[in-house]
Amino acid sequence: MYMAKYIGKRVGLMIITFLIIFVTCFVLIKLLPFDDTAGFGQDTEKIRAQFRARGYYDPIPQQLVQYLRRIFKDGDFGIGFNIPEYRGRYVWDVFVEKLPPTILINVYSSLIAVPIGIALGILAALKKNKWQDHVISTGVMVVISVPSFVYGSLLLFLVCFKLDLLPLKMASFAEIIKAYPAENYVYTPGSANWPLFFNQKMFVSMLPAVFAMSFGSIAGYARFTRAELTEVLTSEFMLLARTKGLTKAQATTRHALRNAMVPIFPSIVGEFISVLSGSLVLEKIFSIPGVGGLYLSAINANDYDFFMMLSGFYLLVGLVASLVIDLSYGVIDPRIRMGAK
Repeated sequence: MYMAKYIGKRVGLMIITFLIIFVTCFVLIKLLPFDDTAGFGQDTEKIRAQFRARGYYDPIPQQLVQYLRRIFKDGDFGIGFNIPEYRGRYVWDVFVEKLPPTILINVYSSLIAVPIGIALGILAALKKNKWQDHVISTGVMVVISVPSFVYGSLLLFLVCFKLDLLPLKMASFAEIIKAYPAENYVYTPGSANWPLFFNQKMFVSMLPAVFAMSFGSIAGYARFTRAELTEVLTSEFMLLARTKGLTKAQATTRHALRNAMVPIFPSIVGEFISVLSGSLVLEKIFSIPGVGGLYLSAINANDYDFFMMLSGFYLLVGLVASLVIDLSYGVIDPRIRMGAK
């Protein structure tokens, strides 16, 4: 009963928050100067006619109503105008095409970061104030203190360029189709093209970005796990467990780790929910044809429809991840009841 009320309340607040931020973004982006001049070899009047047909010259409140009507009635999120390579294409089709590499890179990085980060955190907690703890803690602080694009650039320069162990950029669809003719891969514009991403060449080309994205997550999990497990190991119930005859290993495995994982697992769940969001900077550095690079291109080109679609997408992913994290506490630990007084 309490849980149902809590979920309903949180979902309602999430919808309200989403609408407020979404409308604010729409108004702010529409207040920016609008360039409706055509590029080289294009008809300016034709471009302006397309803008006029979609209400770009109407008052902002009227534009907002028309935009929402197109989304809910026709599923039309707009058409690209200012990004040259996507001019005239439907925003949703381009988004679906760019989503798979963003998802896969984040999933691969999470699969690497979660076990390594938790293992390092457990080792540091069990070896507290010893050399193992000092080495792990120092490495964690260095990684957390340095922005991700710095060690991403170092990885690109040292591993990919100097040592030539991994490709400098992610393989393109054309390269995969040419390298594997027997697989009969087909690239379809506007579709997810999932089969193209599940082959050895594509996977290897993703590894530099995967490793770069893993560093920060590994450090975060290691620091969080060490802090939580260290606190649990010094709790009174651990002393009680030892006095009942349990060995240190038994008490740690049966009691300490289970209690320490309560606040850690929700963060893992949240990270897997957030795999859709990707990394804007790292996708740009490693030339990943994902959602992050598309978002940066939309911002730089001042493409309204792409910007609104992707802003709403990132906002929704963040809100859903936050909700799932909070709800997962009650699932992981039955003693926690969300919404109960």
